[in-house]
Amino acid sequence: MKRIGMLTSGGDCQALNAAMRGVVKSLLYSKEEVEIYGFLEGYKGLIYGNFKMLTGVDFAGILTKGGTILGSSRTPFKTIREPDENGLDKVEAMKQNYYKLRLDVLVILGGNGTHKTANLLREEGLNIITLPKTIDNDLWGTDMTFGFQSAVDIATECIDCIHTTAASHGRIFIVEVMGHKVGYLTLNAGMAGGADIILIPEIPYDIDKVIEAIERRHKNGSQFTIIAVAEGAISKEDAALSKKDYKKKLENSKYPSVSYEIAAQIQERTGQEVRVTVPGHTQRGGSPCPYDRVFASRLGAEAGELILAGEYGFMVGYKNREIVKVPLEDVAGKLKMLEPDASIIKEAKLLGISFGD
Repeated sequence: MKRIGMLTSGGDCQALNAAMRGVVKSLLYSKEEVEIYGFLEGYKGLIYGNFKMLTGVDFAGILTKGGTILGSSRTPFKTIREPDENGLDKVEAMKQNYYKLRLDVLVILGGNGTHKTANLLREEGLNIITLPKTIDNDLWGTDMTFGFQSAVDIATECIDCIHTTAASHGRIFIVEVMGHKVGYLTLNAGMAGGADIILIPEIPYDIDKVIEAIERRHKNGSQFTIIAVAEGAISKEDAALSKKDYKKKLENSKYPSVSYEIAAQIQERTGQEVRVTVPGHTQRGGSPCPYDRVFASRLGAEAGELILAGEYGFMVGYKNREIVKVPLEDVAGKLKMLEPDASIIKEAKLLGISFGD
């Protein structure tokens, strides 16, 4: 008998259900007798013992379903060692609930913050296996995360739709894509959607260079410009500020996001109309794309194999087109940044895309 706990933590995304289904189906196919405990709302469920027993029936028909059947929440790693409002030791509570249910392993699906806590639980002696979830594709130790490709598809479709209205009205359009710290999503959606300018956190932009790119297009006969902007894009001036000063600037800014600040600067300097579109959380929602359904299912199946083999303390990742197991301690606390000299950026520039640098 294998007793398996499972939870989804952090922001939701497509294919969480597909990944959990992959774990469970692989275990059931092996004929191993299993009990599955689904913790509700992420680590909160593990802390407060809020769970429900699940069977194979609960995982039927969820391959194409977005979101997570277990619910999710954000439990910041930086406060995980702090007692809750009632003085409860959260780490100790998670351990006690794990032992109370006599779990053999806890399967955790999540991104960067989630993996920090997962590794902490591993260090505390629990058997942990994780699966890499995030639309940002910024998790160390894996070339791909599930949810990313589905988000790229949605952001790309948004840019596609903007093209027709931008061309019809001869305007500049900014599409703000999710990504506070890394630009994988914005870069891929921008390239796929034919954006003319792409601004990402890893390459601080010069507004003069952005305007030069717009004016160059105008001189070449193009009456509109599409700019894909990551929500964490930053100007060269702001990048030179200390973290404290930059945070203060954001707090006092009259703009709801960097895209609106860029729009105001362009409009003031060029006199052209600029519109901002923010697809926001639609990028996390809806049914997972076929790629993510297959990818998440593969990761889940491999996690099931690790459980059957009793191999714990790993994230199931993807390297060089192969599913691999990556030690959790190698993953936790590391962010996979998009390198400014990456070949994909070089190739984007060869296509005439400006990064404002």
